[in-house]
Amino acid sequence: MEDDPQVRDLTREVLETHGYRVLVAEKPIAAYTMSEGYGEKIHLLLTDVVMPGISGNELAIQVLKQRPGIKVLFMSGYTDHAVIHNGPLENGVHFLQKPFTPSSLATKIREILDEASHS
Repeated sequence: MEDDPQVRDLTREVLETHGYRVLVAEKPIAAYTMSEGYGEKIHLLLTDVVMPGISGNELAIQVLKQRPGIKVLFMSGYTDHAVIHNGPLENGVHFLQKPFTPSSLATKIREILDEASHS
């Protein structure tokens, strides 16, 4: 879930290049609806922290209710101080600071998914 079209398109392209199936949403409600209606397992929710409407944290809470066990990776270009004011990130939550490189995104996703498979 990313509201910036350039970041959204680049992120999708990087992840697809690394062999991931990517469901893309521009708005939190679209991400929630997509998650609700998707019949297969979703392994990870990648969402911006600060978005119009609801925060990434609120979206993650709603998606976790639908899909317990889904991993969540938050990303943000704001400082840590700004992120905290948009809702606390729980301990153990994964975070990637923007701007990020394609390599750092792919590495972080792989780490999270590998961690999940060893749990």
